[in-house]
Formats: sequence, structure tokens, C-alpha cells
Amino acid sequence: MQRRSFLRGLGLVAVASTVSTPTMLLAAPKGPNELNIDLAVKAITGAKAVVKSEKVHMKAPEIAENGAVVPVTVTVDSPMTDDDYIKAIHIFATKNSNVRCADVMLTPMNGIAMFATRVKLGKSQEIMALVETSKGEFLSTSQSVKVTIGGCG
Repeated sequence: MQRRSFLRGLGLVAVASTVSTPTMLLAAPKGPNELNIDLAVKAITGAKAVVKSEKVHMKAPEIAENGAVVPVTVTVDSPMTDDDYIKAIHIFATKNSNVRCADVMLTPMNGIAMFATRVKLGKSQEIMALVETSKGEFLSTSQSVKVTIGGCG
């Protein structure tokens, strides 16, 4: 009898998950990548305001010969003390199907708020850096990169 009860319960769980799955699929973003970038930023910021700041510096090529390896460096003017430091740097490619390229978490022990990486760009687009401070503020900057050879197929 216990086996039958278990299988009956398993069947109920399967039916319940099947019923809720279509609702979840309808809520998923299926629009243009601009929606994806907004949702990705909102997931990080919790809908807090994002301020474009001159404290955030991004270095990336204006023209990338190969979109598969585009170097990006983000530096933030910050004292990096226990009371005032950069907690995180996030890099986005605004028109890729997966807009989030990199996330790095920092502490005051890093000494310098800097992150360098290479990102893959499928086509010409904006690269955006989103920076979270220890005070709960979100700063950003962006730069356009023209891709001459696609990097995402």
C-alpha cells in the first residue's frame, strides 16, 4: 500500500508541475534583447535607479575585427576602503541573446576596482558596465563596439 500512495503522490506532483509550467513559459521574455537587458539589470539592481557616472571607465575597441574575442576593461574611481568600496562589476552585451557577459565580486582587499576580460559579441552593439557600490548605489557606463566579423555564429 505504501508504494501505491507514493506513486499516487508522485503523479499529483507531476500534474501540478505540468499545470504551472505553461504559466511560467508565458512570463519568460520572448521579445527583443532590449527587454532582456532591462530584465537582467533589474535582476541585479532590484529596480533601484542606475546612474550614468564618470567614475566608471570602460576601455574597449571602437571596431572589433573579431567579435569572438573583444577585450573589455572596466575601472572605477573608488577609495576601496572598508566604508566605501565597489562590491561588484557586471558587464553586459546589450544585443547578444544572453546579455550577461561577466560578473565579478570585489572587496576592499582588492585595492583597485578594476576588471578585465574578453567578451563575445554576435554583432555591433553597446557594451554596458554596471557597478554596485558598498552604499547600495548602482553606477553605469557604456560604449559602442562595431564588429566586423561575428563572434556568436
